[in-house]
Amino acid sequence: QVRLVESGGGLVQAGDSLRLSCAASGDTFSRYPMGWFRQAPGKEREFVASIGWTGGATYYADSVKGRFTIFRDNAKNMGYLQMHSLKPEDTAVYYCAARRGAYGGSRYEDEYDYWGQGTQVTVSS
Repeated sequence: QVRLVESGGGLVQAGDSLRLSCAASGDTFSRYPMGWFRQAPGKEREFVASIGWTGGATYYADSVKGRFTIFRDNAKNMGYLQMHSLKPEDTAVYYCAARRGAYGGSRYEDEYDYWGQGTQVTVSS
C-alpha cells in the first residue's frame, strides 16, 4: 500500500513555472512507476506524464511535451512534475498516481492503483 500526497499547486500567471511534488509513504516507493494526471473543470481526467520506477521510461502527453518534466527521487520517496511556460489551459487539479507490478508508467488511469488527493494549479492569462 502506498499513500500519495501532492503539493506545490497554486495560482500563477501564463509563462510562469511551477513544481509539483508527490510525497509517498507506506510501501517501497521505488518499486512503483508513477504518473501525473490532471482534471480541468467539466472535463475528463487526462494523462500528463509517467515515469518508470528507476527514473527512466518517461512519457508525456503531446500538450505538455517540451514544457513539463517528470522526475523522481527514490531515496526521498518523492515524485515531481516540473512545469514551465504554463498556459491557461494547464489549469486543472493535478494528481499523482502509482502503479503496481510494472516497470513503466502508463497513460491509462485504470492501470494505476494508488492516487493522491490532488493539488490545484490555476494559470491566469
